[in-house]
Amino acid sequence: MSQTMETVKKPGRQMTGRPKPRGSLRRGENVWGILFVSPMLFGVIILVLFPILATLVLGFADWNFVQGWDGIQWVGFQNFRHLLEDDIFLKSVRNNLIFLLTVPIYMMISMLLAILIDRFVYMKGYFKVAYFMPYISNIVAVAVVWQVLFQPSYGPINEILRTIGISNPPKWIADPNFALISIMLISIWISIGFNLIIYIAGLQSIPKDLYEAADIDGANGWTKFRRITLPLLSPTSFFLLVTGVISTFKVFDIIAVMTQGGPIGSTTMMVWYLYDTAFVNLKVGYASSIAAVLFGFVMLITLGQWAAQKKWVNY
Repeated sequence: MSQTMETVKKPGRQMTGRPKPRGSLRRGENVWGILFVSPMLFGVIILVLFPILATLVLGFADWNFVQGWDGIQWVGFQNFRHLLEDDIFLKSVRNNLIFLLTVPIYMMISMLLAILIDRFVYMKGYFKVAYFMPYISNIVAVAVVWQVLFQPSYGPINEILRTIGISNPPKWIADPNFALISIMLISIWISIGFNLIIYIAGLQSIPKDLYEAADIDGANGWTKFRRITLPLLSPTSFFLLVTGVISTFKVFDIIAVMTQGGPIGSTTMMVWYLYDTAFVNLKVGYASSIAAVLFGFVMLITLGQWAAQKKWVNY
């Protein structure tokens, strides 16, 4: 018995043409993506990558840019060998390493203030703005204010010290033994505000349930800080530590305004010595070798922090 098979046609749209291959679509998206990021990409290449490469190359040359390109003389590693015998450069490295102590100091102060403001203080917005103002203030204005405060003869700080019985107070930025300490105090005062805001944001991201559970278990304030607050703030602390260490190697503006590296080179930092060598003494090749060493210091310290963060940072 024969049966006639009827083909059932399912309703649907009929394709008028072949679909485009996925590969061509992806290539089109990549082209448009490159076009959109190309302005920023060219800016990074021209303004960042090219100067870095040029600096590393010029570190092996003896060049005064006033002489033009014809004045370049390649000297190999002579600039780097000379750095090891340069007393001013070695002092600038030592000053930079001492200046690193400001980072943990203002981080601890900022964390303490952030906890107090976040939990025990009313008008939180006022205190946030008050502490953040030095960070966003003009550095020249800040320097002028602190120059008046540190004035050896009639400055407010020394007047207060004389009032409490110190007959011979320090001369601060005029004294080689206290000039670097003075700059460090100013840097701490400026940096507290930024770190404070970041720490408050980190505190507000900690779940309140953890503290409530700790209260039920009878934990005191120190235990809650050590077991909850400090570990959960470790990513924030790591971020501030990395950025803070990098910023200490870039200190320039406050020194340029207040001390110009003096007195007797006591506040000379690597960036200031680089600027003085390149744009005052016009030794571009030697300054480029300083920049290369500075880049190496920052890179090694940053990589060391990234390696150590696995042991103390809790994500």
